[in-house]
Parts: sequence; C-alpha cells; structure tokens
Amino acid sequence: MEVFRTAILQPAPPESFALRIVQQVIKPQKGTKLVQDENQLLENILRTLLQELVSSAVQSGEQIMEYGQSIDDGEATRGHIPRLLDVVLYLCEKEHVEGGMIFQLLEDLTEMSTMRNCKDVFGYIESKQDILGKQELFARGKLVMLRTCNQLLRRLSKANDVVFCGRILMFLAHFFPLSERSAVNIKGVFNTSNETKYEKDAPDGISIDFNFYKTFWSLQEYFCNPAPLTVAPTKWQKFTSTLKVVLNTFEAQPLSDEEGDANNLEESANFSIKYLTSSKLMGLELKDPSFRRHILVQCLILFDYLKGPGKSEKDLPSESMKEEINSHEEHVKKLLEMTPPKGESFLHKIEHILEREKNWVWWKRDGCPPFEKQPIEKKTVQDGAKKRPRWRLGNKELSQLWKWADQNQNALTDPQRIQTPAISEYWKPLAEDMDPAAGIEAEYHHKNNRVYCWKGLRFSARQDLEGFSKFTEYGIEGVVPLELLPPELRAKYTPKNNDKSKRAKKEDTKGSEHQVEENQIAAAATEVDSEGLRTDGGAFVAPLDVDYTTAVGNTSQGGSPMADENQKQSSDTDGGPEAGQLEDDAEVDAEVDAEGDAGMIDGEMEPEVD
Repeated sequence: MEVFRTAILQPAPPESFALRIVQQVIKPQKGTKLVQDENQLLENILRTLLQELVSSAVQSGEQIMEYGQSIDDGEATRGHIPRLLDVVLYLCEKEHVEGGMIFQLLEDLTEMSTMRNCKDVFGYIESKQDILGKQELFARGKLVMLRTCNQLLRRLSKANDVVFCGRILMFLAHFFPLSERSAVNIKGVFNTSNETKYEKDAPDGISIDFNFYKTFWSLQEYFCNPAPLTVAPTKWQKFTSTLKVVLNTFEAQPLSDEEGDANNLEESANFSIKYLTSSKLMGLELKDPSFRRHILVQCLILFDYLKGPGKSEKDLPSESMKEEINSHEEHVKKLLEMTPPKGESFLHKIEHILEREKNWVWWKRDGCPPFEKQPIEKKTVQDGAKKRPRWRLGNKELSQLWKWADQNQNALTDPQRIQTPAISEYWKPLAEDMDPAAGIEAEYHHKNNRVYCWKGLRFSARQDLEGFSKFTEYGIEGVVPLELLPPELRAKYTPKNNDKSKRAKKEDTKGSEHQVEENQIAAAATEVDSEGLRTDGGAFVAPLDVDYTTAVGNTSQGGSPMADENQKQSSDTDGGPEAGQLEDDAEVDAEVDAEGDAGMIDGEMEPEVD
C-alpha cells in the first residue's frame, strides 16, 4: 500500500510506472496480466488505500478530489485520489487488471462522499466517459455504473438538485447504447407514485374560489395515470368536465404582453419540475405564463398518448371520444398561441417534439431493434491494382441485374431461390412474446399480425400436422412447437391424456366397423359363388333331374306355394349364421342373386322339357 501511496505522488504519466508498481507489489505469475486471485488482492489494497485518502481529506477539511493538490512551477498538479483513479484506469484499459476494478472504486468513492463532493467525483466520471465506454471496460462495469448512478439519483432532491439529476441522466443516455432495454420501459408502466398533494379543505381567509382550486389540481391525477380514461367512460366524462372548467377559466383571464415580458422564460435560469400547490398561490400562478404553458402542454401530451399509434383495438378510443379529443386539442392549441411571449412559435416547437415522439413509439412497438450497425471494413488499395471500373448503371449490382438474363438463364429455376423456413425458426418470435419473463405487452405480440399468422399456419400444415390440429382448440398460440415454450406454458398447450384416449378409441371403433363391412361383403360374395357352382354342377351332371324338378315346380306353381318358401329357407340355411348376424341387407342381396341364377337355369331348360 505504501508503494502505491508513493507512486501516486510522482508527476510522471501513469503509463511510465503503473505496470512496474503492480509487478513490484503483486509479482504476477504471467508477468503483465493478473489472474483472478491476484486481481482480488490488488482490488482489496486499492480500496483500502482509497478509504484512507478519503478519511485524510475529510480530516483536513479539503475537497476529496482536491486533497493533495499542489502548485509546481505555476501549474497545479492533480490530487491524490484523481491520480490513483488515473493509474487504475490505465491498468484496466491495457487489460493488465480486471476491467471492472475502476468501476468498483468509483462506486466506493461516491458512497463515502457527501453530495457536494459527489459532484466533483461525477465530473471526473464525465471526463473519462470515452475511456469507460470502451467495449472491454463497458462489458465488465456497466451494471456497477448503473447502480452507482441510481444510488446518486436516490440521494438527490428532485426539486433542489434538478441540474445534477439531469447531468446523471444525460451521462446514462450517452454511456449506454440507444437500444438498451433496461431504460426502455417495455411494459409502459406509469409512475403512479408521483402524486400531487393539494389541500382538501378550504382554509380561513382564502380569496379565491376553493372549488376551482380543487378542480384544477385534480387534473394531475389523470395526467399521472391516463390509461384508465379509455376503459372507464365515467372517468373520461369527469375528466372532460374538469378540463372544460380549467380551459374556460384560462380563456376568460387572458395574459397581456406586459405580463409575458415580465416572466420571460428564455431569460430565466430557474426551472422547477413541480409547482407549489398552496391555495394562497393560486391567484399568482394563474397570472404566470410558464405555469399555464406547463398545464396546457400536459394536456397535449395526454391527448397524444390517447391517440398514439401502436395500441391494440381494445385500447383505442371510441369515435365519439376521438371527436372530443380533437375539439379539446384545438382549444388547448388556441390557448397556447394566446399565451405570451411568442405563443405561436412555442406551439410549433411543441408540435414538432410530439411528432418526433411518435417515431419512438413505433420503434418501441416493434421491439426496440438496435440502431447500431457494424462498420464496413475499408480495403486498402495495393500498388499497381486496377482502378475501380465504371459501371453502366452506376454500380455493380444494378449493372449485373440488367444483364442477369444473359449471364444466368437458370436463375429463375434455381431451387435455392425460394426456401421455406423451418417452423421452429418461424414461430420463435411468437414464443418469445408468450414468455411472461420477456414482459412484452399483448398489443405488440406477433399474433396480432394476420399475415404472420397466415404464413405460419401454412408452414405448420406442411411440416407439423399435429401442431396444426391444435389450432381449433388453443388458437394460434397452440400451433407453436412445445420445445420453444418455457416449461410453465408447455402444460397449458399439451393435449390431455383423456383426449388422446378418446381419439384413439374413436379410431379403433371406426377401424372395427370398417372391418365388419369388409367381412360382410366377403361373406356375401362367397355365398353367391357357392350357389352358382351348385346350380351349374346340377345342370351338367344331372340335366334330367334339373329338368324334371323344374317341370314339376312349374306344374305345381298354381296350387302349391310351399315350394317357394322351402327354397328360400334352404338358401337361408346355406348362407350361414354369420351373414345373418352381421347384416341383413347383405343376406338379402346374396339370396336374390342366388335365386336369379337358378331362375335363369330353369328358363334355359324349360324348352327341352316341353
């Protein structure tokens, strides 16, 4: 520790002695890069040294970032703590030590400092923003830096330290990438804890209308959480009635140009994010142009939210509500133009800001795609290389497209020209939307895109017929393959065992019925064949008997009907019991066919008998 204390007193730059001091204290195994245990040992030494320096600065009564500062040859040298931070930052940048060490020291320093000293510490952080934002350091310490800034924001007063809070928020906006999801508020949750408290009971000796006072400040409840206005019609009616009273009061008490010049916002350096709500100040606040603009701009922001794009159909306002919004919006814009100074110019700026805000709404609705693009590698031109050719249509792609048919005639018939994606890849965005951990609102889900769902059903019908069959029971979310879903959702879209058993039982029943029909047809065909063989055999083997029987049958047709009944009974007996048990229709058909064959034989043999 004493070695580092002596090293930070040197006026030389950190790169001339930083690595040598680390090797002298730690004696690393790999020479220029510390392993995990060595990093931990060095971090403990530096944190202890930092704590001692802060304690010495507090005892001396100096600012911690200025402690140890001296003037040599007319130039002021840096303090002990900034020198120590510079040494550690150089070691982290050159990857001699772990990259997150500098962020840990900065967090410790802000926790040990007062708010006055924190401003100086944060000034150092802002000055090193480019180095701290490098990829090798940012990946190691972004969470520590975010925690440090959030702790500072909690300690600061939102009313008295507005500028410092703004510096911290601006630093976070520059330090983190634009598409960082931790600051996007994917769910669109409102800060309902920001309540505006005002007096509920009228004090004694008040000179204004106390009912108007309560009506005016009750608008802040709707500005704080405007989501229920489109769902509850009673709240919307109450809000519109309250807003009409306030706007009519503003219109009845216009401000003069003299009052606007007396409260020129452009020359004022004091800004407040919340106004005082005392009833005694109501009369003065109504004459303040900045106060009026504050309320009227809040109204425009509320109307812009209610009409904002990217909402589902259930969250959109009704047609009657849209007409009321438009009328109130025109009234608010008219009042802004009337409010001095430069009311018309101020209105144009607000409209421009709200119009740009719609781009962010659409970007958020699309899932916050990244804005950053990888830089294109520049190819160095070697000596003697050919110059860039001049293309007929301006560039290479357009020229090749123009000559495509001549150079590649089979391009349109190439099987690789159009490829069908796999269902596991196609349904992955919808599976991410269904995951509760992702926190994506229902209005931004891919299931609301009809073209996406239609294409997915076509792909599933070709590749996953079992999953496609679940569409009728579970909807489009049931078609998503189960392996893409989180474990807690798989049971919801998995078919029950009872359904599977019923389906299998139904298929077995259909199969047995089909088998019975085949057996009936086979039995009927066998009976017909057997009758035909017997009839044919009688005709060729014993023609006289057949003729005689036929003649006797023909002779006895008039007075002996029992012969036909005996013949039918004999055919029934030959058909067998199985055919009669299975189906009566097949038995009758076989019986008719057999009698028809016998009748034909009798008809052929009758002339010989005559």
